[in-house]
Amino acid sequence: MSFWRDTVADVRQVKRGWRWGHRAQVPRSAEEFVPPASSSIYPNDWSRTPWAAAAREVAQKVGLEPVFRSQVRTQVSGLSVLDGLTGPVIFVANHASHLDTPLVLLSLPDEWRRRTAVAAAADYFFDTWWRAVGSSLLFNTLPIDRRGGTLSATPGEVLGDGWSLLIFPEGTRSTDGYLGSFRMGAAYLAVEHGVPVVPIVHRGTFAAMPRGVSWPSRGRRQLTIRFGEPLVPGEGESARELAPRIKQAVARLLDEEETDWYASLRRSAAGQTPDPAGPDIAQWRRIWTSSQSPAVGPDRPRAWGR
Repeated sequence: MSFWRDTVADVRQVKRGWRWGHRAQVPRSAEEFVPPASSSIYPNDWSRTPWAAAAREVAQKVGLEPVFRSQVRTQVSGLSVLDGLTGPVIFVANHASHLDTPLVLLSLPDEWRRRTAVAAAADYFFDTWWRAVGSSLLFNTLPIDRRGGTLSATPGEVLGDGWSLLIFPEGTRSTDGYLGSFRMGAAYLAVEHGVPVVPIVHRGTFAAMPRGVSWPSRGRRQLTIRFGEPLVPGEGESARELAPRIKQAVARLLDEEETDWYASLRRSAAGQTPDPAGPDIAQWRRIWTSSQSPAVGPDRPRAWGR
């Protein structure tokens, strides 16, 4: 009896270990990882062709600008810094709202606006064909893939073709209206292609249309935008060295917007420019502060008529 019991036990053990249906011996959890295929990017080189530029001119001047002006009031300062430039340049601005792009583009002189492309997140603006076509036609967006996909055109190629670029170094809209951390893409492109960086700051877009809101609030909120002196990469200057200079220029412009030109220069020279990341206070207080539209008019101090 012992012999038969042992034989049955051996057969059962062999049965449990047998590769029925050629079952893999390696557990599924230990199989080699196969990364997913890289995402495809909607090709939009057509948006920089002459016919697309002509259609965009009509869309911006006949459609976008009248609607934009009907919803907000704007005050533009510092455009004289563009007088000595021939392009291309990299415009660098803070990012707090979907109003930022039309504000910057519609504040530029026509000759600059027509030759400026906007770096946009591919996973947001190019996730569907209709959003990709709309943003490409209206804003001349250039897809920047934050997930490592393949681009139809690179920012360097666009700069090489003579187009200026509008880049938001924070990479995404602010959640409370204050400046976030800067990525180094703009500094790298400026150094790599030897183009100047024009810092831009704007205020009021968060108050008018913060993140999560699809249309500007009622009452034609006030927006302000200021263009700063161009930053030219120095001889042998690396992107890691230029990036802090760009952020400091944006911080000084923000200080100038809140005070005046001379006072902001003095604080900058003394290393006392206020932190553009904002005060270390509760989140609700930061949002509440940013929800106030900037003051403009004769009561606001302006230095040197700027």
